[in-house]
Amino acid sequence: MRGRSLGPNEWDARLSTPGSPVCTPDWLALREPADAAARAPELAALTADRLGDDRPLVIRDLGCGSGSLGRWLAPRLPGPQRWVLHDRDAALLARAEAGLPTTAADGTPVTTRVEQGDVTGLDAARLAGASLVTASALLDLLTAQEVDALADACTAAGCPALLTLSVSGSVGFFPAEPLDPVFGAAFDAHQRRTDDGRRLLGPDAGAAVASAFAQRGVPTEVRPSPWRLGPEDAELIEEWLRGWIAAACAQQPDLTAVAPDYLHRRISACAAGELRVVVGHLDVLALPGPPAPPLLGGTP
Repeated sequence: MRGRSLGPNEWDARLSTPGSPVCTPDWLALREPADAAARAPELAALTADRLGDDRPLVIRDLGCGSGSLGRWLAPRLPGPQRWVLHDRDAALLARAEAGLPTTAADGTPVTTRVEQGDVTGLDAARLAGASLVTASALLDLLTAQEVDALADACTAAGCPALLTLSVSGSVGFFPAEPLDPVFGAAFDAHQRRTDDGRRLLGPDAGAAVASAFAQRGVPTEVRPSPWRLGPEDAELIEEWLRGWIAAACAQQPDLTAVAPDYLHRRISACAAGELRVVVGHLDVLALPGPPAPPLLGGTP
């Protein structure tokens, strides 16, 4: 039976829109298990190998949100560790600081401090002394210039970077519908929008950061890290769908004519345990060499 048409306020995102810098604590908590299951554990293992005997570790987590990456990664790395948490949102920083593990993989302590502000201003001088730069679901909110500057700063500082869960633009629904690629294309266009004069990378971010490091001669490892969502993830699927459709309609307003019924069909299938969704992401690990020592006596 066909469901009733839903009003715009009902199909719009209730927590946050994917690809939006506005992320509520409830949305971040809802997606955290899917994020943890999606990230590439082999890149965490490669990171631990690369860090070797560099102790204590100083890890800068850019756009940390509520700290989900730290909760996933800190137990996978040796210690002692000192996490520097960066975000613009003071409330999220407080949650992240309170929620990080207190011990590393080897039982040594994990400590934290916070730095509130815009992460795009970090340069090689600010990264001096850092053992690792990390980020999760951040790069698609940056511009090509900002990603290039991040790669430049990490390379100049000789600081490895583990950058996880950048959306790739691949979304698969099982079973599929003809409208799936229509909404998908509109959502991808929304992620590539120009926002306050900044043209965002959206689903091009993972490839862009890998290319930026490669252009600097930095070895990189890239792994897929998709969300694989099924009946046990019904609440996450519904909230993600609402935000995904809302963003698509913001980009292509004519889709509002079909959005409510499309969402109703998808949510009904989800509630019946008949819908699976695969949302593509990429994880990137960049491993710059150590910075060159300063020339004695100045530059000839």
